[in-house]
Amino acid sequence: MSSYEVEKSDQQWREELTPQEYAVLREAGTERAFTGEYTDTKTTGIYSCRACGAELFRSDTKFESHCGWPSFYDPADSKAVELIEDRTYGMTRTEVRCARCGSHLGHVFEGEGYGTPTDQRYCINSISLRLAPEEA
Repeated sequence: MSSYEVEKSDQQWREELTPQEYAVLREAGTERAFTGEYTDTKTTGIYSCRACGAELFRSDTKFESHCGWPSFYDPADSKAVELIEDRTYGMTRTEVRCARCGSHLGHVFEGEGYGTPTDQRYCINSISLRLAPEEA
């Protein structure tokens, strides 16, 4: 297991997160498609990790993929996320975790043909994020 800047006991995470947040962030669960609060959000701002507050994505890299979860084509900083091979459910995917606390965010996919600069789709659970709208 990696060591993270933010390390907490399982009990601490359970006390700080709602049961739904805990299931996704700490147990690599997934919220149901098209149910997350940020799926269709177009608000300008910064998306941070709901568990530790680390800046992860910016609204200017969010795009409409119509997959049911918020999609971004690039993290705010390449060091903000950790990519891990995920072989669950009989598939090989790339899991995206917060590099600061190790919380599960979602998965990244490549080569799907979206018209984005990176040809990547960071498919992220809304419940893993917190949006701080840009002040006008």
